[in-house]
Amino acid sequence: FPAPLCVCVCVCVCVCVCTTPTSGAATTAPAPSPSPRPQTERLKVRLAGYPRKHNEGRVELFHKGEWGTICDDDFSIANANVLCRQLGFVSATGWTHSAKYGNGQGKIWLDNVLCNGGEKSIEACRSRGWGNSDCTHDEDAGVVCKDERIPGFMDSNVIDNHMDVNKVEEVRLRSVVGTAKKKLPITEGVVEVKYKGGWAQICDLGWTIKNTRVVCGMLGFPLERKVNKNFYKLYLERQKNYFHVHSVQCTGTEVHLAACPLEFNKPNGTFSCEGGMAAVVSCMPGPLFMPSGGSKKKPKTSVRVNNVRLKGGAKLGEGRVEVLKDNEWGTVCDDRWNLPSASVVCRELGFGSAKEAITGARMGQGMGPIYMNEVKCLGQEKSIWNCPFKNITSEDCKHAEDAAVRCNVPHMGHENAVRLTGGRTRYEGRVEVLRSDSNGTQSWGLICGETWNTREATVACRQLGLGYANQGLQETWYWDSSNVTDMVLSGVKCTGDEMSLSQCQHHKTVSCQKAAAKFAAGVICSETASDLVLNAPMVQQTVYIEDRPLHLLYCSAEEDCLSKSAAKANWPYGHRRLLRFSSQIHNIGRADFKPKAGRHSWVWHACHGHYHSMNIFTHYDLLNSNGTKVAEGHKASFCLEDTDCQEGVSKRYECANFGDQGITVGCWDLYRHDIDCQWIDITDVKPGNYILQIVINPDHEVAESDFSNNAMKCNCKYDGHRIWLHNCHTGEQSETHLHYLMNVFIIINIKVFKNKNLCLGTQFEATCSFSLFVFP
Repeated sequence: FPAPLCVCVCVCVCVCVCTTPTSGAATTAPAPSPSPRPQTERLKVRLAGYPRKHNEGRVELFHKGEWGTICDDDFSIANANVLCRQLGFVSATGWTHSAKYGNGQGKIWLDNVLCNGGEKSIEACRSRGWGNSDCTHDEDAGVVCKDERIPGFMDSNVIDNHMDVNKVEEVRLRSVVGTAKKKLPITEGVVEVKYKGGWAQICDLGWTIKNTRVVCGMLGFPLERKVNKNFYKLYLERQKNYFHVHSVQCTGTEVHLAACPLEFNKPNGTFSCEGGMAAVVSCMPGPLFMPSGGSKKKPKTSVRVNNVRLKGGAKLGEGRVEVLKDNEWGTVCDDRWNLPSASVVCRELGFGSAKEAITGARMGQGMGPIYMNEVKCLGQEKSIWNCPFKNITSEDCKHAEDAAVRCNVPHMGHENAVRLTGGRTRYEGRVEVLRSDSNGTQSWGLICGETWNTREATVACRQLGLGYANQGLQETWYWDSSNVTDMVLSGVKCTGDEMSLSQCQHHKTVSCQKAAAKFAAGVICSETASDLVLNAPMVQQTVYIEDRPLHLLYCSAEEDCLSKSAAKANWPYGHRRLLRFSSQIHNIGRADFKPKAGRHSWVWHACHGHYHSMNIFTHYDLLNSNGTKVAEGHKASFCLEDTDCQEGVSKRYECANFGDQGITVGCWDLYRHDIDCQWIDITDVKPGNYILQIVINPDHEVAESDFSNNAMKCNCKYDGHRIWLHNCHTGEQSETHLHYLMNVFIIINIKVFKNKNLCLGTQFEATCSFSLFVFP
């Protein structure tokens, strides 16, 4: 290429302008930026919003003399990396959508930004161009940067300094009553804000109950209450106070104190509060966090208030929002889903305000109807049902748009009484608990692993804030890295709903047959888990009775699929009466359902020609009115695979050729009515009214985000010749579930079918007939 010609002009400084002369053939110029800016003007970037730390926030750009935001359409971690480096951080750890840090103001400068990740500035990335956007500020993008600065990075224009001088990142209540200091959660005290490595107070001049409501919501409490200021006035007059905030004017609907108009102490100003005192608040805890008052009833983490509940969350106070209508649970679409609406849900459930309004089914996809769309709460409503919303049509929303929340939860200190040691990551290890001896001395100790299983591990992972229990381990010799060797807990038995291991049952005195440290309990935790749900309508639609000859049941007898009386039958003559049905099991969680055992320990069954990956996967039972079993299906150890999946999801698991077994998220495993052991042997059952019960993963052998929906029940009437099934519903649904099948009884004559789809491939294909009766 021709050598560049440089002309230097010296005034007070030297500016060199270099050009490259062209030859006969034009040289190739670099591709222009989609968002060109004069090179003399450097793009300013800042982080803003609430609640946030210094390394996270809503992204704002300074262009044409005005601050504006970036739309979250097509936003990615590559975009976040470019922005974080531009802000002086080494990289990004995440990004946020849907205005997590609050709605910005002014222009939305960029939309559909597509970076490769290596650009020096966000303006070098592809986009629709400056100021060209079809978004609202509900879609403002944010970033979370790694809290590590680029060495030598010096640019005062990158982070807008005035955003950091007067900000409120952390708020606490300081209890002044001696007995209250030892109890958690702290519900009343002096309001303090983090300031210069210490804590400062807020002057209460002009303080209102609306300010109290915001503070209580931040700290995880749904309600506020009046406080006795006279008591605190006497105490605070003797204390030295430092007033960093002099005025707070909340409306009561904000989710963070930083969102309220605040007046901070001016530089070189006085730190007094003439005519006032330090702000004091009192909060009302939700039902889960009420003081026990000596009651033996243990608080549980499952929360449902009237007609709203959270499902699929890894931690307390988070999950997919589900609402109850006409006795059936359904979900909420995420269109226009925001923090005020999420806060109404959180407070309704006994938590504080919302930390995050989550979209895109990030807490798993629900099943059944979607009841609400474009919910528009103001923030002061008592229930989400009091907020304006649109009804759903089938074209509006899919379950891929299910809304979720992450709520502020009171600090209970449970995580300080348990720890993991020896693991390769912070999500695994031997469980050690802090216990007090008879002298009141605390030392760390181990838990006997003899009774330790998934339920107990679930509580441990929840207490640690590490999500779900992937596995509960009874031996941890491979994690022997601690000098703690004493067993301090044994016989631990949890329901799985407790907030801490201290709320579970255990021996009063330690009794452990295998007391060596290598037999101590351990866990492997995970942020995600599967969630299996049975398709109840399919059971109801496919049920029938078959009298099956004994000579066709040798394999089934070998796998213990018949009742005990079959052993006394005159083989191969005679028959067994079988209650048959299809079962379709969906995985609606956020992780694949996979057998606990590796394929090296799967059992080959020659009769049926496949490997069984789980000893117990499903129980089929027929119960009488008082819950006693009158007939029992086999404890099914099926081959797990993806029979089919929802649109856009690919199958991963197939049993053929010793393939991997499991059920992918968004897929289902179908066990047709005509396969062996897909039945209950009712040969010995007398005519009467019964309950058909099906339970998936009954021993909680594999971790799930929700075990309450693993059971299905149907009302059943048997007259000795025919079977009636009605009102099939999953465990938490009401007895009048399935509005579209309500009052439908499927009456099926023995060997009498007309629906060919139910009989294809069976010995009854040529002769089966079907009858359906609808009763008023």
